[in-house]
Amino acid sequence: MRVLALLVIGGGPAGLAAARAYREAGGTGAVAILADEERMPYNRPPLTKELLRGESDEADLPLEQESWLTERDIDLVAGRAVWLDTRRRTVTLSGGRELCYTTALLATGAEPKRLPIPGADHPSVRTIRTLVQLQELIRRLRDGAPVGVVGSGFIGCEIAASLRLRGHPVTLFSDEPAPNAARLGDEAAARIRGWLEGEGVTLQLGAEVERIAGADGRLTVHAGEASADAPVVVMAAGVAPRGELAAAAGLELSGGAVPVDASLRTVVPGLLAAGDVCRALNVAAGRPLRVAHWGDALGQGEIAGRVAAGEDAEWDEVPGFWSTIGRRTLKYAAWGDGWDEARLEDHGDGAFTVSYGARGKLVGVLTHERDEDYEDGKERIAQGAAWA
Repeated sequence: MRVLALLVIGGGPAGLAAARAYREAGGTGAVAILADEERMPYNRPPLTKELLRGESDEADLPLEQESWLTERDIDLVAGRAVWLDTRRRTVTLSGGRELCYTTALLATGAEPKRLPIPGADHPSVRTIRTLVQLQELIRRLRDGAPVGVVGSGFIGCEIAASLRLRGHPVTLFSDEPAPNAARLGDEAAARIRGWLEGEGVTLQLGAEVERIAGADGRLTVHAGEASADAPVVVMAAGVAPRGELAAAAGLELSGGAVPVDASLRTVVPGLLAAGDVCRALNVAAGRPLRVAHWGDALGQGEIAGRVAAGEDAEWDEVPGFWSTIGRRTLKYAAWGDGWDEARLEDHGDGAFTVSYGARGKLVGVLTHERDEDYEDGKERIAQGAAWA
C-alpha cells in the first residue's frame, strides 16, 4: 500500500491551503485531499450572498482549477472517511478503501445545527453549508413566495437579505432582541436591524422558535405569540465542528472541537487539525480559541502544511472575517471569546466603528465603511493594546 506523506481529510479551505503550503515549503512526498463532496475545494462565502442572489455562477467557486492538482502532483480522492486508526496511521473510507499516511490533517470543518424542536427535520427546512444544499434550496423556492429564516447571526442575516434581493418576502425569527446583539452589542445590532428592515425583512425577535408545523404544502414557524407561513424555511442556527472522526479515534474533544497546539498538532503523533473542526492555541492571544471563519481556516491550513513539511510555524493571527448583508459589508476582528465594554463611533454617512474591550485590553473591532479602522484595530488587538 502506498504511504501518503500528507493525507488531508476534508476538501475545504484549510485542506487545500495545507496541501499548497506543504508543496511550497519543499514537501516532496505523496499528497492527497480526501473530499466527501467529490469536487474541487471551493469558496463557501458566496453561497449565502452572490450565488444565492443569482449574481455569480457556480463556475466561479473553485479555489483552484483541476490542473492545479496535476501541476503540484496532488491527488483528489472522492470519498468519506468513516474510521481513523491513529496507531496504524490509516483512514478507512465508506466503501471500504483504506489510505495509509505518515501525517494526516483533520480538516473536516463544521456542519449546520438544527434546533431541537418539532419540525426541524422537515424536508422543506433547509440549511446552507454546501453547494448541493444551496442548489436544493433554490430548487424549492417559488417565484415571489415567502421564506422563513431562523437565526440572526451573520449567516442568517446574509441569507435573509439575499432572499429579499431575489424578490421573496422574508420573515426572520430569533430569540435575540436585535440581530447579532449577543455578539456585537446593542448599538451595532440596532444598525443591522435597520439594514434588514430597510431591505424589507420582517423581524420576529425576542422569542425562541418552538416548533415548525407542516401542512398543505406549507410550513408555519411558531415563536412565542408570533407565527409566519412559508413553503420553505432556512435554518441558520450556527454550526458544530465535525469532530466525530477524532472522537471515535479516542481523542478527547473540547466543546466538540479537536484541541491542538499553536502548530496545529494534536496529542497524537502524526495527526494535525485545522479550520472549523479545531480549537487551537493562539500565540498572540495566549489561550486556545475556536473560530469558524473562512480566512482563519486558510491561515491555519497553511501553518499545518508547513509543519507537515518540517518547518516551524505557529498560529498568531487575530481571527477576522467580512460579512455582506444585502449591499453593506461589515468587517470584524476579535479574539471571539467575550468582551466587557463596547464603544461605537459614528463617522457619518452610515460609516461606523465599534471597539470592544475586556480585562483592560482591546479585544475586538467591528467596522462599516472604515477599512483603515479595521486594519489598525486588528494590529492593535494583536499587540495587546490597552482599552482606552
